[in-house]
Amino acid sequence: MEEEQKYSPPTREQLQKELDRVRYRGGYMKALRGTIAILIVVASVAVLAATMMFPVLRIYGDSMTPALEEGNIVVTLKGSGFERGDLIAFYYNNKILVKRVIALSGEWVNIDEDGRVYINDIYQEEVYLSEGERAMGECDIELPYQVPEGRIFVMGDHRSVSIDSRSSTVGCVAEEQVVGRLLLRIWPFTGIGPV
Repeated sequence: MEEEQKYSPPTREQLQKELDRVRYRGGYMKALRGTIAILIVVASVAVLAATMMFPVLRIYGDSMTPALEEGNIVVTLKGSGFERGDLIAFYYNNKILVKRVIALSGEWVNIDEDGRVYINDIYQEEVYLSEGERAMGECDIELPYQVPEGRIFVMGDHRSVSIDSRSSTVGCVAEEQVVGRLLLRIWPFTGIGPV
């Protein structure tokens, strides 16, 4: 004859232990789902902020040396109301270029043969340039030149190699083309700081 197995009901302590285990597991899963949801929301907000308000750009070329060098990564701030001397990024032929604001709408720009810049007949002390970077560069516009309404006259800091508003190919930048004003260099780590 087969021996029958006896069934013994679980004790109260065993039931309580199992109930505590199930509750803990449910609470853990709920906390994990909540944490993942929060991380997704934070990541989404960060991506939106980075693309909508603070675009991050990588610098290519040497038209802005020594202020910016190839490979630098910078954060920009979208907006308007640019001032002379600001570094801005703008769209040009499916590229993003970075140049310095030299003159605003309605102002007259003149550049002498040595590369000295005059705005409305006032010499501009460009402290961000060293003497070796001052040059006439590629200039095929007729000087003095009046900046059209709603446009910005820009130039690179390395004037002898920069192609900018001095060239009719680039011309003055429309405010709609502007990606934003450069705020901060974030790469390389040794150069972190405002630009």
